Amino acid sequence: MAGWWRRWAAPPPILFPFAASAAYEPLECSTMRRTSRLLALLLTLTLVVVSAITAPPAQAAVARITIAGIYYNSPGSDTGSNTSLNAEYIRIKNSSTTLSRNLTGWTIKDSAGHKFTFPPFTLGPGKSVYVHTGSGTNTASHLYWRKGWYVWNNDKDIAALRNASAVLAHTCAYNNASVASKVCS
Repeated sequence: MAGWWRRWAAPPPILFPFAASAAYEPLECSTMRRTSRLLALLLTLTLVVVSAITAPPAQAAVARITIAGIYYNSPGSDTGSNTSLNAEYIRIKNSSTTLSRNLTGWTIKDSAGHKFTFPPFTLGPGKSVYVHTGSGTNTASHLYWRKGWYVWNNDKDIAALRNASAVLAHTCAYNNASVASKVCS
């Protein structure tokens, strides 16, 4: 094989040793490359088809419910009046623009153990509901805890929002007595 470049313009043909007859047929490199590319393409297509068939179904979009903010230090002195109590509130937001969420049985709890349980209630897409500490008439955007004294500490506290199965959905903590509110989400 030494000096093949003098006899041929290209390297000698690769002999295919597995031919059925004793006379081997030459198989050029370009044919082998084309065959390899074709096999690689077929393998890729097979993997794509198998992946498409065995892939799990897409998850349905779920509306994320969060604590958007807490107004923990109502204006003025803490007199305990219903007006002052209702100026203390927590805002819960549905981040979805298309899905409503049933919040019936969901809970809000502070670090002292004060607990609010949502009555039968559905929060529309992109909507918020304000849960006030004091008393009032529940509406689509305002709910009332009906407490006779303040829930949220004026200096620091933690709010925990749990779904009806008691799974933690969101938390918000604050530690600042010099401001009256905290944006959470």
